[in-house]
Order: sequence, then C-alpha cells, then structure tokens
Amino acid sequence: MKIFAEKIISRGMYMLDNATLNQLHELYLSAMAACFKEQQNNPSMSHLSFEERFAFLVEAEWLHRRNKRTERLVRQAGFRLPAAIEDIDYLGKKGITKGEILKLSLGNYIKKAQNVFFSGPTGVGKTYLVCALGRAACAQGFKVIYTRLPDFFRWTFSVRSNGRQAPIRDRCAKVPLLILDDWGLKKFSLEETAELSDLFERRYGRASTIVSGQVPSTVWHELFPDPTQADSILDRIVHNAYAYNISGESMRKTIGKRSLESSD
Repeated sequence: MKIFAEKIISRGMYMLDNATLNQLHELYLSAMAACFKEQQNNPSMSHLSFEERFAFLVEAEWLHRRNKRTERLVRQAGFRLPAAIEDIDYLGKKGITKGEILKLSLGNYIKKAQNVFFSGPTGVGKTYLVCALGRAACAQGFKVIYTRLPDFFRWTFSVRSNGRQAPIRDRCAKVPLLILDDWGLKKFSLEETAELSDLFERRYGRASTIVSGQVPSTVWHELFPDPTQADSILDRIVHNAYAYNISGESMRKTIGKRSLESSD
C-alpha cells in the first residue's frame, strides 16, 4: 500500500512538473524552463532552499535575455569585425594601454556623452579596437552604429539625390554610440562638411562618438575647406574627448609572421 501511494505521489509530481514546464514555455521563459528541468534531474540540487533554487531560475532567464539582447544589438550595429575586448593584442603597441581600454569598455564615456578618438597608421588595429569597444557597449545595453565614414557619405548623398530622406542620418544622430571609421582618408568637400556639421550639432551633449582614422585630431582642422565650419565642428567634438595616437607594427604583418612561423 505504501509503495502504491509513493507511486501515485511520484506520478502526481511528474505531471505537476510537466505542467509547470509547459506554463513556463507558454510564458516565453524558455531558459527558466530549462534550468527548472535541470534542477529536477540533478539530485545535488535537492539540498538547496526554495529561495536558492528560485534564484538560479531567475538568473538563468536573466542571463539568457541579456545575451539575446546583446546579440540583437551587435547584429544591428553592423560591425566590420567580430572583435572582443579580451582578444585585443597590445604587444608592441604605443599610445594605448590595456588599462585604458578596459576603462573605456565600462562605458562611462557613453553615459557622459563623451567622445573617443583613435589615430594611427594602417594595420595597427584601430578597426578591431573600435569594434571591440562597440561590442562591449552592446553588452551593456547601448545601441551602437558602426560605419565607415565614406560609406556614411555615399549612402546619405545617394538617397538624397533620389529626392528621399536618408534614414541613416536620423539614426546616426540619435544613437547613443556612433562609430565613424576611416576618418580623414581625404579632405572633406563642402557638402561633406555641411553633413558633419549637422550630425555633430545634433549629437553634441547628447551622445558619444568614436572616431578612427590615420590622421590625429591635432591636425583635423586641415581636413575642412572652410576654417569657420572647421572651428564649429571641432568645438563640438574635441573638447570632451579622449584622444589616442597609436603606433606599432602592422597587425597584418604580425599575423603573417606568426602564420609563417607556425607552418615551419
């Protein structure tokens, strides 16, 4: 009789667990459901209190949703490279330290609407660096847009020439973190200068911008055809910015050397 009662209780618990799992899935709490099922199948969890087991369930769902949100923000940002802060190579680099990058990765500059400038020769790793910082910002829940500056101009002007508004202009003006890569590949035209003036006027004091290019910010004034507009633009972006001029051996050259050495 006792064994029969135990079977009834066991069957009842099994049906109750299944009902709970179904309800969690219907509520779109899939990670919580998976954690609940794992707890039921793991005898070592039985010694934990209700509060401890419930905390595990909540944390599982929270982590799942945070990761999904980060993946969505990374996808929408359009990064050029799948970069990560922990994979940045500082060997042989001057002008930037690991401590400075880790501090930037915390995202306080975004909360304060401050800017960050990176300059240095081709191949030193600027694009990887800005993409890694952008991904770190996504992990903290910030919306990010990455674009090469020539692509930004090309898209904006091509859409406008067809008599339509360029939605990317509004998106870039409002996004919490805008990354403009390949800055200063050539001197700006009057039309490009006007576009940048409007962009930074709308972002000033409201959002952060990361600018990356070969030309250091100390000589940006020379990129603009009109000194007055140059003063206006730079006044809005330079005085509240962290500027880093990076030097060192080309990453492509370093990677090539390592590849040859590993194949010997």
